[in-house]
Amino acid sequence: MAPKIQSLDHLVLTVSDLQATIDFYEAALGMTPQSFAAGGGKQRWALGFGQQKINLHQAGAEFEPKATRPTPGSADLCFLSETPVADWLAHWESLDLPVLEGPVDRTGAQGRLVSVYLRDPDGNLIEVSNRA
Repeated sequence: MAPKIQSLDHLVLTVSDLQATIDFYEAALGMTPQSFAAGGGKQRWALGFGQQKINLHQAGAEFEPKATRPTPGSADLCFLSETPVADWLAHWESLDLPVLEGPVDRTGAQGRLVSVYLRDPDGNLIEVSNRA
């Protein structure tokens, strides 16, 4: 029998503007910016949420090892939230962030979701969902 993966610890986003990305994810999604050492005196940044994080790589100055073709704006991410999607929509409206779609019914890894969508500064598709 093959070994099995338990959960996701982190993922990496390659970004065109590190500070704009940090500002967006902190304001729009309530994530917590985290700074950590990368060795050799370099500083790295991540965005914490729940028990996971998103590590950030500045385009053109990525940390090794990295994806073969790291590209800002190529991600499509879905985040689960216990906050009702209606509250997310009101929050984003207060920040003047355009909503692409939603609320709409979707199917997640463990069943039905109600989702809303927007884009981050690089154009990554961000889906925020409630379990239905």
